[in-house]
Amino acid sequence: MPVEFLGIGATNDGSETHPRSGPVFDKQYTLEAARAHEDSGWDRVLYAYGSSSPDPGQAAAFVASKLDRLQLLLAHRPNVSYPTFAAKEFATLDQISDGRLTVHFITGGSDQEQRREGDTLTKDERYSRTREYIQIVKRAWTETEPFDHHGQHYQFDDFSLDVRPVQQPRPRVSFGGSSAAAYSAGGAEADIYALWGEPLASTKEQIASVYAAARAAGRTSMPVLQVAFRPILGPTESSAWDKAEAIVDRIASRGPFVRRRVPGAPQNAGSQRLIAIAEQGDRFDRALWTRTAAVTGGAGNSNALVGTPETVAAALLDYYDLGVRIFSARGYDTIADAVEFGEQVIPLVRAEVARRERLDPHAA
Repeated sequence: MPVEFLGIGATNDGSETHPRSGPVFDKQYTLEAARAHEDSGWDRVLYAYGSSSPDPGQAAAFVASKLDRLQLLLAHRPNVSYPTFAAKEFATLDQISDGRLTVHFITGGSDQEQRREGDTLTKDERYSRTREYIQIVKRAWTETEPFDHHGQHYQFDDFSLDVRPVQQPRPRVSFGGSSAAAYSAGGAEADIYALWGEPLASTKEQIASVYAAARAAGRTSMPVLQVAFRPILGPTESSAWDKAEAIVDRIASRGPFVRRRVPGAPQNAGSQRLIAIAEQGDRFDRALWTRTAAVTGGAGNSNALVGTPETVAAALLDYYDLGVRIFSARGYDTIADAVEFGEQVIPLVRAEVARRERLDPHAA
């Protein structure tokens, strides 16, 4: 399959390096950010989920009604709605967007963040619930007759969905995580498995774990792999690294505001891995830099790729060689960085992937 690029569907201009200048949901900025991605060669943008953030579903629907090409990745946490209701929401959004929706299911890595919206399950219980939730949503999208469900977390009878997704047989399902429970659930159910950017060696190990879980679940086709980074570009290597140091200084100057919003050591395996990697060193492989993760306490997608567009493109292709086919990238100045990355890095990666596919059509 061809390589894909995922950006961030920001709803305001704030980031780790600077506070937002307007409301948390800024309609004009939301549309400008999405349009910048669409016009700069990106495939889709993510509308992320947080307990206090704007509703990502409505933000995605707003953008879908304004833009014609940009695809949408909608983050969703199963604790906030019943799966039959969610299946309707997703199918309706797929209709609004003319078939441009992918759904990213978030199990939740922090007990405290989950409790903010009334979720008291343990982490393992949450993974069990997410797996069951995805199974129900898939059935709702694809069943042609009413069906019953009596599972561990959900029970209902005679449900049918009149609104059907545009995409047939259904939209793609995305999933992420770096624990054994995550590999098990996502390996079984995900069309796309999302990882945070790590060194090549540990990424290769995670991919093997995902594939093993998929095979254990009886799958013969493996999930498409996605890896996320924070790109920091410059016209020369030295200018890129100067820019990277300045970014870390700005993050550090904002202090605890940009560190993890849940106090204490992170509970989720992904953040624990980022912190552990950062403790091993600042630089890995061709361009991976961990200080952006260290200064934020391993908060989310936070490891950077630093260098010229050519260096960063080559680094992404190193992950492509491991089997990664979707690259998630988010800068610290959302619109400007999306345009820069879209114009200077994406064409290089696409051209090299196309060249390889011409030489060996079966390699992809």
